[in-house]
Amino acid sequence: MGREASCHGVWAGQAVVCKVLLETHELIVRGAIRCRVPITSLDRVRVEGEQLLFCAGEDEVALNLGAKLAQSWAKKIATPPPTLAAKLGISNTAHLALIGEFETEELKAAIAKAGAAGGKDVHLILALVKTNTDLNYALDRYATFANNPPIWIIYPKGPNKPLKESEIRTTLRHEGLIDTKVASVSQTLTALRFIKRVALPKA
Repeated sequence: MGREASCHGVWAGQAVVCKVLLETHELIVRGAIRCRVPITSLDRVRVEGEQLLFCAGEDEVALNLGAKLAQSWAKKIATPPPTLAAKLGISNTAHLALIGEFETEELKAAIAKAGAAGGKDVHLILALVKTNTDLNYALDRYATFANNPPIWIIYPKGPNKPLKESEIRTTLRHEGLIDTKVASVSQTLTALRFIKRVALPKA
């Protein structure tokens, strides 16, 4: 979820009243000026008094956000978002098991950060599913791993997709798994992380 503010400012020498949204990867401006600017393209980001100052390409920009909000936004702009690999818990020491077809560039790049794919010593499972059949197949595969590693169920976003989030949660909870994290994978994919529920010792 992004940050949003209505403010006065100056964009490329033009006084403006606008609504500004600071999203994960872009700055969106609505009002007298309408544009979408990648966060990575913002330069010379700084705070002076109550103004957030930066350059968007050749345009010099000053937004009157107030001192506290300007400092917060400047810090957010200067802090790069976590990579998909980091969000999924993939590192160069992680051994992955992959279930399904991983066709997107985002997933391929994240998987490339892993120490190894396949083998018996698996720390994390990624399962890309699009239907209930895919989900049941992923669960059958999951049952073959004796150490019960965490599993990410990656599935298409959108209300009209054949596999709903509620169905995924219900199916995996029925199998003794609980969801612990959610992550956006791409514009079309999202993911839920599940771990095996630990049975409490009997009193």
